[in-house]
Amino acid sequence: MFGKKPNFFITFIVEITGKKILTKLKAKNGDNQKLGKAIDKLLYDLEAFDPLQTSLADVRKDADCAHSDGFYFFDIAVHRVFILVDLDEDGEATIIWAGSHDEYERTFKNNKSTIEKWLRSKGYIE
Repeated sequence: MFGKKPNFFITFIVEITGKKILTKLKAKNGDNQKLGKAIDKLLYDLEAFDPLQTSLADVRKDADCAHSDGFYFFDIAVHRVFILVDLDEDGEATIIWAGSHDEYERTFKNNKSTIEKWLRSKGYIE
């Protein structure tokens, strides 16, 4: 037994919280099945993501680092929807904001310092 490689492997599983935000986004967009499928694909990709094996940019080309503490925007481009996710080193992804491109520009002004101020005001960073 010793000296042999085991015939199993450990898979990193990402736990996602805040899915209710995406449920509301789906409901807000009614029967847009393509958007629903794109959101489901994002959730699947996040759950399957293993930061020990690959980078987030390899898994999701639309991932944009919004802050160095692990906050990423995902631009579901076909639908002009932005989703802000906090990924931590313990394997948890927290969805903290989602909205249209216009809502993104109103809230964050397409500016990293405004994003940082928003994160700070909501208690996500110190």
